[in-house]
Amino acid sequence: MAAVPDSVLALAPRMADWRQRIHAWPELGFEEERTSALVAEVLRGLGLDVQTGLGGTGVVAVIDSGKPGMSIGLRADMDALPMDEQNELPYRSQRPGVAHTCGHDGHTAALLGTAEHLVANPPASGRVVLIFQPAEEGGRGAIKMVEDGLFERWPCDEVYAFHNMPALPGGQASVRTGATLQSLAVFEIAIEGVGGHAAAPHRANDPLQVAARLAVEISAIVGRHIDPMEAALINVGSLQAGTTHNIIPSSASLSGTIRSLSREVHEELLKRLRALCEGYAQISGCSIDLRIPHSCPPCVNAPEQAALAAQALGDVLGADNVRTDMRAYPFSDDFSYMLEQWPGAYLFLGMDSAMCHHPTFRFDDQLLPVAAAVFERIVRRRLG
Repeated sequence: MAAVPDSVLALAPRMADWRQRIHAWPELGFEEERTSALVAEVLRGLGLDVQTGLGGTGVVAVIDSGKPGMSIGLRADMDALPMDEQNELPYRSQRPGVAHTCGHDGHTAALLGTAEHLVANPPASGRVVLIFQPAEEGGRGAIKMVEDGLFERWPCDEVYAFHNMPALPGGQASVRTGATLQSLAVFEIAIEGVGGHAAAPHRANDPLQVAARLAVEISAIVGRHIDPMEAALINVGSLQAGTTHNIIPSSASLSGTIRSLSREVHEELLKRLRALCEGYAQISGCSIDLRIPHSCPPCVNAPEQAALAAQALGDVLGADNVRTDMRAYPFSDDFSYMLEQWPGAYLFLGMDSAMCHHPTFRFDDQLLPVAAAVFERIVRRRLG
């Protein structure tokens, strides 16, 4: 049984109400107008000075003890996914093609509950910076907030975030030192050639053939150029070209993702991908345009802060239910940009559900007071 303080448990109905309201009206990255308005309304209702519009739709507020001490940043993401929900719930998504199937509605509600508890029970020293981030799902929300002056205006000594994790049983948690989530780069390759009749390929410059060869060569980058002891992955997820059997198309396109557990490997993969595209452009005579619309480094937990997070998790869930020996997960999160600015930790709370990004994913509202209690324990252990 989770050792959640009664004062946090008392907030569980309010947190569930906030989450379900957000869940019913999900919004995509940088479109979280309704969600950020709800967040700002709740925070202002607590008497906090609220800053909106950071990085687009981000929200920031500070709980200040008025006494010297550390500054602890707590982050929650707010955006939903472009997919339909397949749950029969009274508060299911009211927006076709948009759904909270990753649990960011729960992350936001838990941080709001943390805020209400800390306002009523302020830390003995320092301050807590509450960071509600837009566009985690491939939208570069974290870096937009950083570029918009997040840490110049509210410098932090440490930063923390959590994610629900259906791969862990309910009642368990995990946090590790070092890389805990992979980097991510999304690549898009546009190839322009000369189309023509399939019976006269010598009069064309076939971009489909270039796309097919690129797809094979891209998949070989890891095996040829990356130390086999390093974690690295390239996937080509899309190859588009042509309309029918007897026409050589004039254009083709590829897209995919790159993932790794170190920034150095991440940069090497991008370097090799650029070189490959440049080489095939020279060999084929086609025009090849490589775009990287989204890229973020791996989430790397600092040793001291990961140990502190493990202690806080143990305070709430019991030390036997906290895993510190698990391998990194193959997912990514742009909270990594914040971890590059300040030492911190990204932790996981187990939950029984279909996996995140599945249409039947269902956030468990019983996790809300647990998450709020873990955030509260991190603050207490640091600020008293």
